[in-house]
Amino acid sequence: MRHQAFDTAGSTRQKRVVLYSHDTLGFGHLRRNMLLAGALKRMDPAPDVLMIAGMQEAGAFNLPEGVDVLTLPAYGKRSDGSYHARSLGLDLRDLARLRSDTIKGALLAYDPDLVIVDNVPRGAQSELDRPLAALRKRGRAKIVLGLRDVIDTAETVRAQWLLRRNFAALRDWFDEVWIYGDPAFFDLVSEYAFGDEFAAKAHFLGYLDQRARLYGAAPVDAPADPYILCAVGGGRDGAALCRAFADSTLPAGHRGIILTGTQMPAAARTYIEARVAARPDMELVDFLPEPLPLMQGAARIIAMGGYNTVTEALSLRRPTLIVPRTKPRLEQLLRAERLAAKGAIGMILPDHLTPATLSKWMAGPPPSAGLGQSMLDMGGLDRMQSRAALLLNQSVLEVVA
Repeated sequence: MRHQAFDTAGSTRQKRVVLYSHDTLGFGHLRRNMLLAGALKRMDPAPDVLMIAGMQEAGAFNLPEGVDVLTLPAYGKRSDGSYHARSLGLDLRDLARLRSDTIKGALLAYDPDLVIVDNVPRGAQSELDRPLAALRKRGRAKIVLGLRDVIDTAETVRAQWLLRRNFAALRDWFDEVWIYGDPAFFDLVSEYAFGDEFAAKAHFLGYLDQRARLYGAAPVDAPADPYILCAVGGGRDGAALCRAFADSTLPAGHRGIILTGTQMPAAARTYIEARVAARPDMELVDFLPEPLPLMQGAARIIAMGGYNTVTEALSLRRPTLIVPRTKPRLEQLLRAERLAAKGAIGMILPDHLTPATLSKWMAGPPPSAGLGQSMLDMGGLDRMQSRAALLLNQSVLEVVA
């Protein structure tokens, strides 16, 4: 016989949260989950937090205090969007099975009260199907899908969600959808015509203010002179921007810093290293566990247009130039175009990227620093804590008699 009983206020069991990110390209998903994990640990009472991350670099980041991480064998993602095993000599099906079995075992053993899935309802290569079905059958955990503000064009998103059976997954496994964005800027629900069932579960939380990461962050060894930072996340597809910056002309009295990431192809990195070595006014850094203090001190930022990078620049009120990725998704372009139209950032399309265009932007008047803060709702972390507290208090303890 099976019945259910709600947790009571007198329960001594500390609430447990899992944050999943598939992490196939760049650091954006992982960094977003780290930001959420830190906010969860600032709650009173604070839950235990386990992150499930899909890349080997996860262990190199400075996790928030009291947070642990399970690192999965990594997928790699090609420029056309297809997947492969990044390091192991496994075919894609075997790697997907290994990851799915690992996730399922961890979830059932950890027995979370709340699971927050980043971006992909069924996980990379549908690896969450069996784990989430098992959790739903157990009946304890609340399950949430977290989405960034922009996914892709409406036509592409609708087609992909239907093809990947995301709507069925949302219906069967998820209690809520949290959108880390401002509907006044981009209304994901109406833009994608996701329908009433999706809208009933959706909560716009606001953008995630990245400045929370500065608390307790280690200081960085930044130049005394004004500097311009060129940052490309994980670096897998940032070589063209780094090459152009390495060959650009900096404003008088400024230094340049290139933050390449750990995933840049070796040949591209070798070229950039040689160019930087020939310049006394430029330096190269491959990885920082927490780059936000370096971004905060920059006179200007030049970067690609992922959600985390853009919200970092807007949170810090730094004059920023975005060179958005346009393949295989248009997410970065759509976000950058809207922000540029409002004067919050500068933008150069990849086809127009040259050392000369970068030099011209650096020499010209900057975008209105701070406009993003006043233009966008940046209260996402506070609302996330409120939604999480509500769901944690509703979590169900399954009792088998």
